[in-house]
Amino acid sequence: MTASDRAIELTAVAARAADAKQGEDLVALDVSGPLPLADVFLLVTGRSERNVLAIADEVEDRMIAAGAKPLRREGRSEGRWVLLDFGDVVVHVFHEEDRQFYSLERLWKDCPVVPLGLSDPAAATAEAPE
Repeated sequence: MTASDRAIELTAVAARAADAKQGEDLVALDVSGPLPLADVFLLVTGRSERNVLAIADEVEDRMIAAGAKPLRREGRSEGRWVLLDFGDVVVHVFHEEDRQFYSLERLWKDCPVVPLGLSDPAAATAEAPE
């Protein structure tokens, strides 16, 4: 089983939102095979509690604007791990220490990675001719 086209589209919306608020280490995993309740997990790292909350707010706003319905939100009061459940897409915004501790990538290591198509400005700069 693979993630639906709509889930991939919404994942891209969420990834662009997280990127706009300086979310780091964005990874999307197609969890549709082992997990019947969701198609994609998007994992994002924030540098501080404030950054985690800003990323989560931006993701939620843009997902709602794209027609996604938020089903559940958790972790907003602490700002360490905010979970936003949109049904087919679940966004996990972690403080960097919590992301390392919980290591969801390791837990879901057998799941395929969903390409996000975000440009890496550092890579573009490194490849630019002098």
